[in-house]
Amino acid sequence: MANLDIDNPRHPLYLQPSDAPGNVIISVRLTGTKNYSVWSRAKKIALRAKRKLGFINGTCTKAQFTADLCEEWVRVNAIVLTWIMSTVSPELVNGIVYANNAHEVWTDLQDRFDKINGSRIYNLHREIPTISQGTSNVSAYHSRLKLLWDEYSALIPSLPITPGTRDSIVHSE
Repeated sequence: MANLDIDNPRHPLYLQPSDAPGNVIISVRLTGTKNYSVWSRAKKIALRAKRKLGFINGTCTKAQFTADLCEEWVRVNAIVLTWIMSTVSPELVNGIVYANNAHEVWTDLQDRFDKINGSRIYNLHREIPTISQGTSNVSAYHSRLKLLWDEYSALIPSLPITPGTRDSIVHSE
């Protein structure tokens, strides 16, 4: 780890005065497979803004730091854990409350809930063309439709077109 001063806002162990345990940094509460992708995306954006994404993706580990900073890493990791627990439903928090590592908790939640759920894709595929404005204002209708499309796009991986692929697809017909 580079020898940046821990008081430098760019240092991964730097905490702003407002970075307290239990702060709710996103409003989405993880309830399971159905909203994992939205929760995960919102949490990643918030943690990136706080320069703490490395604690969940495994790029900021305790082993990177000298012995004098290990306790600081433990403290920041604990804060990231509380940020995760503060947005997980009570039923799910019981399964992670005894964990000591934010990356392990994140990986566990991802393994359990980040499923490309065929029935969810089917439901989105069915719901998008049938959504109607109803009594909602245009802004609310647009937001709902955009949310459905964004979720659908996130669940369906795009197929990369590599050189020669297009020609083989066109000529195979």
